[in-house]
Amino acid sequence: MSISQRIADELSIRINQVDAVVGLLDEGATVPFIARYRKEVTGGLDDTQLRHLVERLSYLNELEERREAVLKSVQEQGKLTDQLKTSLLAADTKTRLEDLYLPYKPKRRTKAQIAREAGLAPLAEALLNDPGLHPQQAAEAYLNEEKGVADTDAALDGAKQILMEQFAEDAELVGRLRQHLWEFAELTSKLVEGKEKEGAKFSDYFDYAEMINKIPSHRALALFRGRQEGVLSLELVLPEDDGLKAAEMGVAERMIARQMGLHDEGRPADEWLKGVVRWAWRIKIFTHLDNNLKTRLREAAEEEAIKVFARNLHDLLLASPAGPRATIGLDPGLRTGVKVAVIDSTGKVVETTTIYPHVPKKRWQESLKTLADLAAKFKVELVSIGNGTASRETDRLVADLIKQYPQLRLTKVMVSEAGASVYSASESAAQEFPEMDVSLRGAVSIARRLQDPLAELVKIEPKSIGVGQYQHDVSQSRLARQLDAVVEDCVNAVGVDINTASAPLLNRVAGLSTLMADNVVKFRDQHGAFVERKAILKVPRIGEKAFEQCAGFLRIMNGTNPLDASAVHPEAYPVVERILARTGREISALIGDSPFLNKLSARDFTDDTFGQPTVEDIIRELEKPGRDPRPEFKTATFKEGVENLQDLKSGMVLEGVVTNVTNFGAFVDIGVHQDGLVHISALSDKFVKDTREVVKAGDLVKVKVMDVDIPRKRIALSMRLTDDANASRSERSKSSRTEKRQHTPSAKKRPSQAPRGAMAAAFAKLGKV
Repeated sequence: MSISQRIADELSIRINQVDAVVGLLDEGATVPFIARYRKEVTGGLDDTQLRHLVERLSYLNELEERREAVLKSVQEQGKLTDQLKTSLLAADTKTRLEDLYLPYKPKRRTKAQIAREAGLAPLAEALLNDPGLHPQQAAEAYLNEEKGVADTDAALDGAKQILMEQFAEDAELVGRLRQHLWEFAELTSKLVEGKEKEGAKFSDYFDYAEMINKIPSHRALALFRGRQEGVLSLELVLPEDDGLKAAEMGVAERMIARQMGLHDEGRPADEWLKGVVRWAWRIKIFTHLDNNLKTRLREAAEEEAIKVFARNLHDLLLASPAGPRATIGLDPGLRTGVKVAVIDSTGKVVETTTIYPHVPKKRWQESLKTLADLAAKFKVELVSIGNGTASRETDRLVADLIKQYPQLRLTKVMVSEAGASVYSASESAAQEFPEMDVSLRGAVSIARRLQDPLAELVKIEPKSIGVGQYQHDVSQSRLARQLDAVVEDCVNAVGVDINTASAPLLNRVAGLSTLMADNVVKFRDQHGAFVERKAILKVPRIGEKAFEQCAGFLRIMNGTNPLDASAVHPEAYPVVERILARTGREISALIGDSPFLNKLSARDFTDDTFGQPTVEDIIRELEKPGRDPRPEFKTATFKEGVENLQDLKSGMVLEGVVTNVTNFGAFVDIGVHQDGLVHISALSDKFVKDTREVVKAGDLVKVKVMDVDIPRKRIALSMRLTDDANASRSERSKSSRTEKRQHTPSAKKRPSQAPRGAMAAAFAKLGKV
């Protein structure tokens, strides 16, 4: 089966769609461009389908490269039979391919090879084929001191090594054993002796077991982190083998014996062959499969964790922008003061300073006067406050500012400052603000991420934004690829104003490289604002191909052609001209006239190049040119007087912002410097399978405080506002366990400790202390 056919089958699409996408990718087209401007060619595949297609295409291409290398290796050994070749060509995964290649894979000189060189292969074959032979008697014919076979025990050990390797390299047998382990084995964890204190955060896993194929990603990554830190030991076991006597064969050993046609009928060699099977399983096959399945579990867990991170990043990047409004950014601090940056409606920094309203200097009124003067001078509308150290104290300062100077009509917003310090010290920030103090750059970032989160956050490495779970435990290369794809899709979904965008933002536009993005900014600085899209072709290094890819995603506001401010691609302008000619309308009158545009039939304006999907997109775009897909800007209001953990009381109903969404719940910032957790069982009165069905990062939510654990800095929240926060801890724990059965796979063994509520269990899953 061809690669295209396999992908088509897996994604439930047509093979011609796959071939079309592969052709476009080979021509240098990007996923955002293909998804938006080549719908006729691909049959309307969206960016999610295209990303899956690209991912599978990469995997299958790697599989084919490896297959060619394996075929060549076996061919050079002179061992490539027709049957083996057929099996290798039919292998549909890298694992299956490697299983088949194992007997022919060049390896260090093994005990089995040494035994074959000593002439013991016939002995091994004879005992396997005829268990009626007496092993000791049969071995006497193969003694050879020159070859290291001094006695019958040495001969039988060599024969055993040969058979063990033969069993361990049987691809069909290994495949069945692997699948059996995956379906029925448990992964158990035990506390490493003496590690109780330093491994307290892993206490849920001190005596734990769960079916390996049922372990969710967050638990799997916690287990592997515990092992890496030397706190936990992990072992794979088959529960069905519990209670076996030493002489009895386990289920896997019986599978090996059946595969090799071995039956214990009391014949002279039967007991010896049982020993060979036992050693083959325990010494060779199980060791290999144990590592293999733990790797499989880890990779699956990493993949899920990366998906969670990607979804959160997507939601954060597409959070509602405040828009072009003059903003004061405050980076709170105590001893070092509060850093202040004022930016105008275009994001340009117009003034910076530092105020000292808090301890030890306590210049409260002086700080208020400074902020009021800046707000009045630059007609500021918004105050953006970073949510780090001293954020609530600074929030109180701004509340006082609003109260004392109502005429300023200011609105205060608390924003996440995750990654701001990383940006401040970055090369990008140094190039943009070479003369500005590093600490003040953070205030600029805090202000700008309120105006336009997407434009500002693209300057920060996605991993530094902090919306993932176990992000440092996963493959960093895979994580980077996935997150880069998310950023690219988000940027191109929104579009970019070429006359105000930074180089890092332009670099995320489809078709533009880092060098091209830098050249756009330099060209803009030298020649002034772009007035039409065609002028982009004058930028050094941007040719026709790059222009084709990027033009539709770049916006020119108030240019010579109104279409340049829209998502209509320049190549499709003739379609708009046809619409204008046939309707007798001017472009200025047509844009935004929804009643008239809704009456148009896309079929009337199609041709051989532009089909109905593209024309429909054009008509929709003419209704609202350059529409922003992001939601309307809203702000959360933190409760006055609730600024730290000690201020929280069970039963309080508070407003907060969802900062992170995991598979087991959502973390919510309620303004006390420590996010609270809404367990998945407390998100809704209805059963929730996927947390994102209810919430996503950036959402404003109302929550009830259920429990506060000050020593461990844990807050249990519920979005079910009717929940009884005054119920006894044991009642809540019981209720939580009942609800969690809907969400948590059962484990054979549970941690040997007192029952705990949803909060503690979920925090433990995340690995937080």
